[in-house]
Amino acid sequence: MSIPKPGPLNGITVIDLTRVLAGPYCSLLLAELGARVIKVEEPDLGDDARQYPPMVQGRSGYFASVNRNKESVALDLKNEEDRRIFEQMLKHADVLAENFRPGVMQKLGYDWETLHERFPKLICVSVSGYGHTGPAAHLPAYDMVMQGVSGMMSLTGEADGPPCRAGISIADSATGMFAAIAVNAALVHRERTGETTKIDMAMFDCMLSLLETPVNQYLMGDEITHRAGSAHPSIMPFEAFPTADGHVILCCGNDRTFRSLCKALGYSDWADLERFATNVARVNNRPELFELIAAVLRTRSTAHWLDYFTRAEVPVSPINNIAQALQHPQVAARNMIVEADDSVQGTSRVLGSPFKMSAFADVTTRRIGPELDQDRAQVFADFGIVENGGASKVRSR
Repeated sequence: MSIPKPGPLNGITVIDLTRVLAGPYCSLLLAELGARVIKVEEPDLGDDARQYPPMVQGRSGYFASVNRNKESVALDLKNEEDRRIFEQMLKHADVLAENFRPGVMQKLGYDWETLHERFPKLICVSVSGYGHTGPAAHLPAYDMVMQGVSGMMSLTGEADGPPCRAGISIADSATGMFAAIAVNAALVHRERTGETTKIDMAMFDCMLSLLETPVNQYLMGDEITHRAGSAHPSIMPFEAFPTADGHVILCCGNDRTFRSLCKALGYSDWADLERFATNVARVNNRPELFELIAAVLRTRSTAHWLDYFTRAEVPVSPINNIAQALQHPQVAARNMIVEADDSVQGTSRVLGSPFKMSAFADVTTRRIGPELDQDRAQVFADFGIVENGGASKVRSR
């Protein structure tokens, strides 16, 4: 049997047909919460992400980043024997996850109605670009398409520059998170009522949900939010400011903190000026206030101001690169980098779990992303599956 993992989803089995990022990120989060996640991949090829760089000793770092703590079985769902095996696996499953384009599962004979009738305890979660309903349901979608069509890119970048993609695949990651939340809610609902459900997650819907503030600004006042660099559209000061050798981020979310900032800068009287006394006034007079603050900050180094404002209890941070972020002492204190043993690469370092729960130990090791079809024998043994011949396997096996 597979080794139980600590977490509230221990005992929950997820059959995972997802690939690339949005769907796999959902199942990664479920695995981090203790679920057993079994990837069902196409023989010989597997998840498309297995071919995405960076490649380390022939393995994709991209794939590994969102498939740790999962198992892999290769099946061709157009092959009769493989379908029999797949359906036997579904008998033991609590959740089926997929991110095919709408209509693919129906063509395979695994639409929600069919699955629900045959496997009544099964929760099905589907991730797609525009969802399974509406005039755009048939359209293909990638993360950057969603950043563009949702309005996200119109908000990202400097005011006088071109629209920019967010630095990560935010549409994929966010949809994966929303999907994991929905799966957990569906599991609670099943526990309470016995009823299972189909979860239809659209990347477009999830991006609009993330854009709640600019969406509501438009719905409530016909105001279209535009690109403003690092500046917050509704709070001031709340952005990156130049120093003598770089930048610092200052965040004053209320009048009290702004007054503390003014005192620390040596200009307590700024907080008493009518044009800066309230947040609304400060937002309306942003250019003037920005230059006043920047003129002071440009006189000293970033390191100086970080120490100075920290001691003054003014919210401040540097703009770290990834290496600098991972050197933060919180990373070690919170087990956010852990070890994973691998027969090919030896010990690797991977991200830890963001889920910290008093009822469960924070595990300090992970299993590396699986080789294609690596867990076939173990999964079949656990589920009592006997191959009758004709089933698809990876050629090297």
